[in-house]
Amino acid sequence: MLVDNIKNEILINELQLGEQLNQCVHKKERSQFSLLLAMLTDDVQAHAQFSLPKSEVATSQTDEDNLRKQFKLPQAQLLSLKEIEQVGSYNQADLVQGNNLSELRLLNAINPPPLAFRDDKKFIAKNILENTSLYCQKKYKSNNLDNDFKTARLDFKAAEWLNAINKSMNSTMEKSVI
Repeated sequence: MLVDNIKNEILINELQLGEQLNQCVHKKERSQFSLLLAMLTDDVQAHAQFSLPKSEVATSQTDEDNLRKQFKLPQAQLLSLKEIEQVGSYNQADLVQGNNLSELRLLNAINPPPLAFRDDKKFIAKNILENTSLYCQKKYKSNNLDNDFKTARLDFKAAEWLNAINKSMNSTMEKSVI
């Protein structure tokens, strides 16, 4: 029955089996399902999903500016201050004190303040730096590990070392013979 359906062909992928795998699952024929799977090739690249025809879909290049114009969005919120004069955008205490929260919300929606003061990837806050090792603190403060902390490699002359070991072994052998 199974052999007649396959017609002495080499099984490469599940498309050759038609619906036989599906029928084995519904009929709860585990042994036949396992046999069919075992007869398929081991090469994943030969499976049916990799032999489907490629369809080329024209993708339009969209960038952030075009999307902002299309959806009528405001400018992106800055991650950090670009200039020191932008610190004023954080001074919103007068609006909070005057209970003008709706105005504050509107100002933040129209012109959102930057999320952080600095955009320095190498900056580490003082409280975090104090929890590190002394080596790490000194490395951070010097910002130049190559000059201060890099230890120079010692000259190691392997041939001289092996000669010294050989001489010591010979001298111990001579003493044991005497």
